[in-house]
Amino acid sequence: MRARLRLIAVALVLAASAASGVPAAERIIISGASGQLGGATVEALLARGVPARNLILVSRTPEKLAKYAQLGASVRFGDFSKPESLPAAYAGGTRMLLVSISGGAGPRPAAHKRAIDAAIAAGVKFIAYTSWLAISQGETSGIAADHVQTEDILRKSGVAWAMLRNSVYMDQILGQAAKMAADGRVVVPAQDSRMSYVTRADCAAAAAAVLTTPGHDNQVYDITGPELIGPRELAAAVSAVTGKPVEVVSADASAAAPRGFTGLGVTSDAVARLTGKPATSVRTFLEAHKDKLLPPSG
Repeated sequence: MRARLRLIAVALVLAASAASGVPAAERIIISGASGQLGGATVEALLARGVPARNLILVSRTPEKLAKYAQLGASVRFGDFSKPESLPAAYAGGTRMLLVSISGGAGPRPAAHKRAIDAAIAAGVKFIAYTSWLAISQGETSGIAADHVQTEDILRKSGVAWAMLRNSVYMDQILGQAAKMAADGRVVVPAQDSRMSYVTRADCAAAAAAVLTTPGHDNQVYDITGPELIGPRELAAAVSAVTGKPVEVVSADASAAAPRGFTGLGVTSDAVARLTGKPATSVRTFLEAHKDKLLPPSG
C-alpha cells in the first residue's frame, strides 16, 4: 500500500512538471526569492504547476521563506557579497532567475558576475536576468549602465540567457494617483513624459513563463504595460476609478519639466505573448488599489 502511494505521489509530481513545461529533472533557482519580484515569481511558478520541490529559493534572509520550505522547496542562504556562500546555494540548479540587486554588495555588475560564475560552476544551463527597458532604446547611462555591463557579462559567459528588460513598476504611481484624487487637480508640464508602467505581477508572470517553457535561449524581451501613461492619462484613470473629477492644469510654458526616466516611452506585447494574458492596464491596477485612492469612509 505504501509503495503504491509513493508511486502515485511520483506520478503527480511528474504530471505537474509536464503541465508547467519543465521536465522533472529541472530545478529552478530564484535569486532574491524573499524580495518583492522574487517572491512574486515564486508564486507565479507555483501557479503554473511547478512543484515546490523543483524550486531552489536563495536569499540573504531565508527565514522569510519558511512557508515555501514547508511546501517542499529548497530554501538556502546566498549573498552576492559573500561569494563563498553561492556554490552551496546554487548546487543542483539547472535554470535560474537572476534578480538584479539594488546595491549593498559592491558595484552591481561585479556582484552579478559572481552570481553568474557560481551558477555556471554549479551546472546551471540557463539564466534569465531582470534588466532595464531603456537599454532597448539605446540608453547606456544612469540606471542603464549597470544593466548594460551585466548583460554583456552574461552574453560572454557561455551559458544560455534571456534578458527581461522590465519597465518602471506601476506601484510607483499610487502616490501620485492618491494626491490627484485628494486635490482634484494636477498641474501638468508643457512637455510631460509618458512611460509604459508595468506591474510586478506581470514581470513575475513573464519570468515564470521564460523559466518554464522552451524557445527563450538568447532572447531579449521588453516587459512593459499595455499603454503609455503620463499625468493626463493618469488623471483620467483616477477620475474613472474614483468617480471624482480631476482637473488638468497646464503649467507655464517656461516652467521646467521634472526630470524622469528616459527610454521608457515604448510598449511591447511581450507579457501577452509569454503569459497568454494581456499586461495589466493602469486603470485595472488602480481599481485593485482603490482603497488607497479614497479616504476611509466614516
